[in-house]
Amino acid sequence: MLAASLALGLGSGVRTTVLVTAAVLAGQLSVGWSNDWIDAGRDLAVARPDKPVVAGLLDAGVLRRWAFGALAACVPLSFATGLVPGAVHVVAVASAWSYNAWLKRTVWSWAPYAVSFGLLLMFVALAQPGRGLPSAWGVLAASLLGVGAHVANVLPDLEDDAATGVQGLPHRLGRKRATAVALGALLAAIAVVVLAPPGGPGTAAWVGAAVALGLAVVAGGVALVRRRSRLPFTLSMAVAGVCVALLVLAAPDLVAAAPAT
Repeated sequence: MLAASLALGLGSGVRTTVLVTAAVLAGQLSVGWSNDWIDAGRDLAVARPDKPVVAGLLDAGVLRRWAFGALAACVPLSFATGLVPGAVHVVAVASAWSYNAWLKRTVWSWAPYAVSFGLLLMFVALAQPGRGLPSAWGVLAASLLGVGAHVANVLPDLEDDAATGVQGLPHRLGRKRATAVALGALLAAIAVVVLAPPGGPGTAAWVGAAVALGLAVVAGGVALVRRRSRLPFTLSMAVAGVCVALLVLAAPDLVAAAPAT
């Protein structure tokens, strides 16, 4: 998990790492279950077999209760890390819920991802005793990662989404342009993580950047010649994985020590 890995990369103690991980896990469960609950009717309309309601495993009412239950757990877990980091994380989760409830159907579908990923990094940083705000470049990289992940994640479902009235940014762009935007945002995030830290990039950063660029080139080429292929999505997720790994490697440079009082 990104939150746990970043916390460990920042030298977090056991208590802080456990609280941060538990708060983020509860928040993500609430977001995931709320998405399946809110989209249950749409998923049934297009018969998506990967969804629990379509598969007959759960009904929307159960998912709704689980979503609010996880949200209820997320709030105290978040504030157990401190008042300011707790508030930051609650806003990040609220932003993600806004995507599920409304913004996914608008041209602003990317915004909750940019906000939530940037705030997630801030939450992890602020939860660390003796640490201050994360660097601006770290927040920018996390936000770009969120945008790229959003667009890439939507790629396999563009047609099903459009058939049920979802017209987010990737749907308005179309598959080829959306693939280009996803890869562009992810590569921009990687460029920031590689080039922005003080002292210049190390060998691992350059290797990660080269791997990500190679994956992006293949993904773009496949998207041009095989319109319905899922490979661009898979490769985009691989690029996102490289970005996450580079963020974790850069964790010591992401956050400065809190100023003395």
